[in-house]
Amino acid sequence: MSETLQEGRAAPAGKRLSAFVSLAKLSFFDYYLSAFVVWTMLPPGTRDDLGAVWTLAVLTLGWVGVCAATVAFDDVTGFRDGSDQFNYDPGQGQLRSRKRKPLLDGRLTEREAVRFGYAALLTGLVWLGLAVLTSPHRPVWALLLTVFLVFISVQYSYGLRLSYRGGQELVLLLSTGLVVLIPYGLTHGELTGIVALEAYLFGLWSLLVSVYSNINDVEGDRAAGRRNLAIMLPPPAYRGVIALLSLSETVVIVLACALGAVPWWFGFFLAPLVAVRVVQMATGLVRHDPLKARKLGGQAHRLGVVLIIVANLFAV
Repeated sequence: MSETLQEGRAAPAGKRLSAFVSLAKLSFFDYYLSAFVVWTMLPPGTRDDLGAVWTLAVLTLGWVGVCAATVAFDDVTGFRDGSDQFNYDPGQGQLRSRKRKPLLDGRLTEREAVRFGYAALLTGLVWLGLAVLTSPHRPVWALLLTVFLVFISVQYSYGLRLSYRGGQELVLLLSTGLVVLIPYGLTHGELTGIVALEAYLFGLWSLLVSVYSNINDVEGDRAAGRRNLAIMLPPPAYRGVIALLSLSETVVIVLACALGAVPWWFGFFLAPLVAVRVVQMATGLVRHDPLKARKLGGQAHRLGVVLIIVANLFAV
């Protein structure tokens, strides 16, 4: 660890900015693609409404702030309990770079990271408040879910530390899925079958990255006292859970088509995504390469967003 930085001396401005970008994990922009997904679900006339477009844009700024705070606090906790030091061993550098963890190499101090987390949270709350106040619709359920989303996100590994108390998978699924459901409520005002489907898929895609990371991180997380499914379940049972989650992707798509929530042909647009998911399961569960499977999960998430946007433009 860099003694210079830990003593509080200033690093060059460019390096400090790069360190804060790493702390905020801005390279992981998948959550913020939800605005495009929601926009394509809106009726064609609403897509041109400036109020709806404004709401989606400002909400996205809010998500950036809340997400930056969440991951910054997560890094602080991982730094304090030593789990990041273990899980981001240099031997894994090819697939998991320590450059994403600026506390580990001393580019930022713990105090700086905590201050950044609170500043990002405050900024995110301001943007979310502005979006809610100026949105075309304000259904009570969307307002309550906004508060709920902020609460569980910030408490993920800081404060209540939900991810250390068995809530990791549920928080990841809900917090990601809600960034589709909430904007749709604030711009359209109603719940529909298509948004229920795509909110679940969006949350699941994020979860199907994390569950493979947890296989790789089980020793470090156990030593740090984190309790997630990878730690609480025997390895065969945990692999079964991952397989069921992966299968649920196809099940909900078929079910949505069968119930008329989306057109019958909608599932064909997502067929390439299902093929990638099969490869991901084979990589992580059969060939036992969780970090490569994790990387495939990230690629599947972005592919899914592209496919679902195209499908929405034809379906709505």
